[in-house]
Amino acid sequence: MHDHAGHEHGHSPIDIHAHFYPKAFLDLVGDNAAAYGIEWKMVEGRGPQFRNGHVVTGPVGRKFVDLSARIEAMDAQGVAVHALSLSQPMIYWAKPDLAQALAESFNDSIADAHEQYPTRMLGLATLPMHCPELAIREARRAARLPGVRGFYMSTHVNDMEVSDPSLFPIYACLEEIGLPLFLHPVQVIGHDRLSAHYLTNLLGNPFESAIAAAHFIFGGVLDQFPALRVVLPHSGGAFPWLVWRLQRGYVVREDLKKIKHGPEAYLRRFWYDTVGYSDHVIDYLKTVIGIDRIMMGSDYCFPIAYEQPVKIVTDHPRLSPLEKQAIVETNARLLLGLDGGQ
Repeated sequence: MHDHAGHEHGHSPIDIHAHFYPKAFLDLVGDNAAAYGIEWKMVEGRGPQFRNGHVVTGPVGRKFVDLSARIEAMDAQGVAVHALSLSQPMIYWAKPDLAQALAESFNDSIADAHEQYPTRMLGLATLPMHCPELAIREARRAARLPGVRGFYMSTHVNDMEVSDPSLFPIYACLEEIGLPLFLHPVQVIGHDRLSAHYLTNLLGNPFESAIAAAHFIFGGVLDQFPALRVVLPHSGGAFPWLVWRLQRGYVVREDLKKIKHGPEAYLRRFWYDTVGYSDHVIDYLKTVIGIDRIMMGSDYCFPIAYEQPVKIVTDHPRLSPLEKQAIVETNARLLLGLDGGQ
């Protein structure tokens, strides 16, 4: 078993935005998806492909499924650790019994990946968020699985925003467990206007993060669960820039003053990955929010992903060596509770 990679200056970079389709999960989807209107197929030589409504994902290549191929790719990037997470089509389309089975299958698979490569693979557990009682039960089960260091949900759950009261018992459970909650878009807003020019991804995904962050703030989630730590993908999407517009709304509108602080005060309740495609994005996050809230990510291994996520950070001309180390490893170790801490 190959379970070691040499890394520059002894660092062990952690990629916190790395997607994974376990074969057992794909098989379970394949056996059941057609009844739900989800198309799934394995494109010969090119990996799995999904269609869920207007969203087409893939084919994504064998590196998504094959752990040995993933390790080779990680070694070529100088990445020590992947925090494995599900992507499209997630599991909220499924009825409760199937959703539970899908969640268990994925979460057991990331635990298996960790046991196969204990120093290389960690997991972000998937939960059937549309079935709160099942989600709570699976959260408690998954938190005990080897290698699970966080939870993963989309920026909305079917027709529910992240501030929907039915989700609050799940947040209470996750806060009690003490592991962070990672967000990711699934089906984006305005897809009918974003279908051309790849805009569902280029614009839709970052807009989704902004919408979810606004609901977490104005919907009182962050006030009610002060220890809940939330990670936004794609460098926070549009949120870190538009937070000042949210702040202006809070200042001038009485109906927005139900929260404990103005939206800008919640910037540091979120963590952000480096998938912003410019040194200037990292500069902005560092200046406005703080270097300790930025973690390396790649969006592995979609076409838009960083090919060299470590180099993106280490080549940054305005970061100190200590700041680079914080982004590629230290901040993620702290957030994920590695080294024995939470």
